[in-house]
Amino acid sequence: MNLKELLSDISFFTTTKSIDDVIIQGMEMDSRQVKPGSLFICIPGHMVDGHDFVEQAVQNGAVAILAEKPVSVDVPVVIVPDTPRALAMVANRYYNQPTHDLNLIGITGTNGKTSITYLLEAIFKEAKQKTGLIGTIQMKIGEESFQVKNTTPDALFLQKSFAEMREKQVESAFMEVSSHALVMGRTFGCDFNIAIFTNLTQDHLDYHNTMEEYLHAKSLLFSQLGNSYKENPKYAIINRDDPHSLTLIKSTAQQVLTYGINSEHLDIQAANVNLDANGSSFDLRTPIGSISIKSKLMGTFSVYNMLAAASAAICSGVSLDTIKKALESTTGVRGRFEPVVNGQSFGVIVDYAHTPDSLENVLQTVESFAKGKVIVVVGCGGDRDRIKRPIMAKTAVDYSDLAIYTSDNPRTEDPKQILEDMVEGLEAHEHQYRVIENRKEAIHYAIEHAKGDDIVVIAGKGHETYQIIGDQTYDFDDREVAKQMIQKTLGKGK
Repeated sequence: MNLKELLSDISFFTTTKSIDDVIIQGMEMDSRQVKPGSLFICIPGHMVDGHDFVEQAVQNGAVAILAEKPVSVDVPVVIVPDTPRALAMVANRYYNQPTHDLNLIGITGTNGKTSITYLLEAIFKEAKQKTGLIGTIQMKIGEESFQVKNTTPDALFLQKSFAEMREKQVESAFMEVSSHALVMGRTFGCDFNIAIFTNLTQDHLDYHNTMEEYLHAKSLLFSQLGNSYKENPKYAIINRDDPHSLTLIKSTAQQVLTYGINSEHLDIQAANVNLDANGSSFDLRTPIGSISIKSKLMGTFSVYNMLAAASAAICSGVSLDTIKKALESTTGVRGRFEPVVNGQSFGVIVDYAHTPDSLENVLQTVESFAKGKVIVVVGCGGDRDRIKRPIMAKTAVDYSDLAIYTSDNPRTEDPKQILEDMVEGLEAHEHQYRVIENRKEAIHYAIEHAKGDDIVVIAGKGHETYQIIGDQTYDFDDREVAKQMIQKTLGKGK
């Protein structure tokens, strides 16, 4: 594509040389990935600044540079005030607006995003559609899976991925949209048909500073649905039971569909909810009729996730019978309330719960069917929100018989300091918890002390298959470690 055409959505910019005859054959933000014919986009970051790597980009074949300030190279430099914003515009142009051809559904909120994307995948597959998915665990195009670096990748990756989905005849795509991504503008250029809000509880205050800023970040997804009413309607789907829901409702000009269990005047509601150790059942009441759901998914949080997914499906024209078949056949998501079975008599559950609210939800669900003791293994990540650490620890002792505090992903922080932050103020509960820094030893201790009808909950990492200590990443899968520890314990004749 001609560079001048590529920049046609950007009204004002300056150039160091003529760009009339410059042909762009690709775009990159990483100078190491630049190939001959590329446009190199300089993105200023927290750790590194792309402007420092323009020479390497030109050496690797870049024929033009998109930058926020003058840089000394022999190829044309296009200068704009905001390269992340410009990146979204040129990527959308280069890949010919791929999201205009997809039913794109974005999910934001503190908890539930991953589970809802997989519930949506199940529903739309049942509706005989080819689907795409981008989220914490992976990206999927149909049945193909790909790794992703962030919950919501950068704008260039997104547009390229959506273009590939369009090429492979994907009809509906589902994406987790993080608050970080919204603030950074990674989703600029994405034409969402539906935006879902799950809930808002304390998390990421190391980045957003206050809950008000965190809520504002979430609201951007809904305000960016636009103000006009075109041929294809857009919908904001809001959990009305969440206390922040009114702010989200006011942030959008588009049609709002509310869901929940307890609030009045809900558009979509779960009534007659019944929860037990085998799953959940409820009556799904909607504007197009009512059906009964009997799901293998456990806990109130799973009911909310199913309500959100059903709401988006209804807005997309999926029948209630199809929704019912999908919700009743799905068995859950990897690392989300996932049982670990290796011949033991007691229960072991691995879950990604890494916020006070998600941990409370998981432990309350376990408490509702546990016949024996509840033992929880939990830690807090390093270089992240320190305020939630004592709250996480208190939640663990409040909803278990024994809490074992351990390392999560300490990153560059001292694991001992993280644990000290967690147990601060827990003097009155000293008999209810243990501190075991080594995560493998902590899991071993929990399993070694479980018996009969007890249940061990290993929280915080879920699907992750690594542990980050310092600047090193090590292989570590809670599920595999738990299986090994069960086998070791059973081998001792327990």
